[in-house]
Amino acid sequence: MVDEPKKSCGCPCHLMNGILVALIGLIFLLGNFSVLSPKIVGIAWPVLLILLGLKNSVGKGRCKCCPES
Repeated sequence: MVDEPKKSCGCPCHLMNGILVALIGLIFLLGNFSVLSPKIVGIAWPVLLILLGLKNSVGKGRCKCCPES
């Protein structure tokens, strides 16, 4: 018997982790190009990382669109 691949849901709540990780990378990139000051980079990336952790820990079970979330 062959298992069918899981179908991914396209709702925005499942995209948030990727968006937050991309924002962290963008902050570092803008810091390296001197678009953002080192002080802003030093404050922004931990805040986004904390938001990612909170979203992962508090957000479990809040998505009603998928039975497995």
